[in-house]
Amino acid sequence: MLRVESVKVSYGAIQAVSDASIEIREGEVVTIIGANGAGKSSLLKSIAGLQGVAAGRIEIDGRDCTRLPAHQRVGLGVALSPEGRGVFPDQTVRENLLLGAYSRKQASAVTHAAIEREFERFPRLRERQNQLAGTLSGGEQQMLAISRALMSEPRLLLLDEPSLGLAPLVIKDIFDAIRDLRKSGLTILLVEQMAKQALAVADRAYVLELGRITLEGAGRDLLNDAKVRAAYLGAH
Repeated sequence: MLRVESVKVSYGAIQAVSDASIEIREGEVVTIIGANGAGKSSLLKSIAGLQGVAAGRIEIDGRDCTRLPAHQRVGLGVALSPEGRGVFPDQTVRENLLLGAYSRKQASAVTHAAIEREFERFPRLRERQNQLAGTLSGGEQQMLAISRALMSEPRLLLLDEPSLGLAPLVIKDIFDAIRDLRKSGLTILLVEQMAKQALAVADRAYVLELGRITLEGAGRDLLNDAKVRAAYLGAH
């Protein structure tokens, strides 16, 4: 479904991603782990079309999308739930969800059914549906960011640090939702600093260090890899 070949991402003289190649097959959950500043978010933004690449190639379903703008990638089934949530603070929860469905141009009944599906996924959003998104807790905003991305009915969901800054119980809810999405067959690329949880839910994983992929393998294999455990899991 996705092939990233030797991608480089730069911000002026700063090279955030120097040489990254990954592949994702349909229905897989793939995670990218790495330290702060490794280039994980930059790589995800380049896949979503929000950040241009200095070199390399990005293919979606075999189509070269390297220069394709973000809104056209949404049309191909790519959706990003960004780091920092990025909800529209002056819009209600329901309005945020409607904005997520904007590109689909669907009948109102279909959109309403999609909103109901997200309320079932995250019941707290139903309780807060008429509340301004900017007044939600961090965990509620993260739920909203994921649901808003899902409203576009993506085939490939990009999740950027969904657990960042959240309480343990909320993190559990988020990862439960990821597991449910996996069971539904949705393809997911997950960037996550909580490496243990990410590797446990992933079919395959990549380690990104200083803008380069340095290791890849099955999620469970990397979970038990001594170097990965020492560097990212606090184990020796």
